[in-house]
Amino acid sequence: MLNASLSELAQALALKQLSSVELTRLFLDRAQRLNRGLNAFVTLDPEASLAQARLADQRIGEGAAQPLTGIPVALKDIFCAKGWLTTCGSKILSNFIAPYDAHVVERLRDAGAVNLGKTNMDEFAMGSSTESSHYGPVANPWDRSAVPGGSSGGSAAVVAGRLAPAALGTDTGGSVRQPAAMCGVCGLKPTYGVVSRYGMVAFASSLDQCGPMAKSAADLALLLSAIAGFDARDSTSLERPGEDYGRDLEHPIDGLRIGLPREFFGAGLAPDVARAVQAAVAEYEKLGCKLVDVSLPQTRLSVPAYYVLAPAEASSNLARFDGARYGYRAPRYDDLRDMYEKTRAQGFGAEVKRRILIGTYVLSHGYYDAYYLQAQKVRRLIAMDFADVFQRCDVIMGPTAPTTAFKLGAKTADPVQMYLNDIYTVPAPLAGIPALSIPCGFGDDNLPVGLQLMGNYFQEARMLGLAHRYQLVTDWHLRMPVGCE
Repeated sequence: MLNASLSELAQALALKQLSSVELTRLFLDRAQRLNRGLNAFVTLDPEASLAQARLADQRIGEGAAQPLTGIPVALKDIFCAKGWLTTCGSKILSNFIAPYDAHVVERLRDAGAVNLGKTNMDEFAMGSSTESSHYGPVANPWDRSAVPGGSSGGSAAVVAGRLAPAALGTDTGGSVRQPAAMCGVCGLKPTYGVVSRYGMVAFASSLDQCGPMAKSAADLALLLSAIAGFDARDSTSLERPGEDYGRDLEHPIDGLRIGLPREFFGAGLAPDVARAVQAAVAEYEKLGCKLVDVSLPQTRLSVPAYYVLAPAEASSNLARFDGARYGYRAPRYDDLRDMYEKTRAQGFGAEVKRRILIGTYVLSHGYYDAYYLQAQKVRRLIAMDFADVFQRCDVIMGPTAPTTAFKLGAKTADPVQMYLNDIYTVPAPLAGIPALSIPCGFGDDNLPVGLQLMGNYFQEARMLGLAHRYQLVTDWHLRMPVGCE
């Protein structure tokens, strides 16, 4: 059952080969046994999860099952789930129990899925290695001395280690795709606005998107079909008809034009990652796809633009965490101002403080025009680059990350080097386009390599179909870390 697809699990449940309670217990047992070495789950509540599983079994028995009914799904600890701790990996929310469900949690509940638990993450999703969490770093299941990527490192690790069949993460600058690549799983960032942000604690509101993480592209399609949809509570939610994101899984891909940005294959890309990605591209050529040389000239400006815009929005969004209404409050203070200052100083970690300071600076009088407005102009140029390229190709392909997973602690003393690890992932959220990462091999250190696909707006189904065709002729996505069998 550990390598079964979500469809196979649903079929087994429908045929009464096992119950949702049994399936949930299987993954809870694995989570409780393996989490000590991975630190991937922050919160497990077996009683609550099994109660949901019993309701799912009842639905299945009544013939009212949907594709995800009875299947356990882990949630990044940035999604509010009623009655569950929702900490965002931060001390400042370490005692916060959500009073309501996020939109995606509602959608999963309506689909009959089981909340397996809340996964560890970089504090407030600010990081590329899941080392900034108040609860300690997450270990990569392939090498426990290496990072799992971030900020959705806990979600990637539980799927890679088969502690959960699937999980939800969030992607602001690559926080679904980069950990998916480093942990050897699949992760999708949808078009901005396709999935509601209601109940997802905000980092950078114009960039944040919920995305599914699973073992295969077909599993991603099932999950996205469940969580996507209009939500009036989110002003950025797009009012569009519902979609079956698995509709193109079996479509032929002969003649599909794949754009290869020359900026993604130059200096900075590790040779072992380049070899694995080029081998995957060659496989697509065998499948009948046409390769097109393209250029995304503003790629070099994407990281600087992102690290102006995202901290600017974060400095505003995180102003609400002041100890006055909920969350952590400093135990001793003299007056209201002193309470604010001490609560935020004690409650936030170093990376969050760094980004709040940067964001406040670029929004301040005298610097707003010089930094924030210029970054917005660059963001528009990046979107224009994609619009131009998609006139000449159907999908863009390249590496997800420039290297395989690096060692824990290797980049914590150099934030700029950590930020540069996002060079291939930040352009897509800046433009608002969909992108996904799938496993395509291993590096010299036997750690996974991710292949990134980027599509035009609302082309998730096409991208998932393209990824699925590759997974029919390869088995990288089925490989399991040693010690997690």
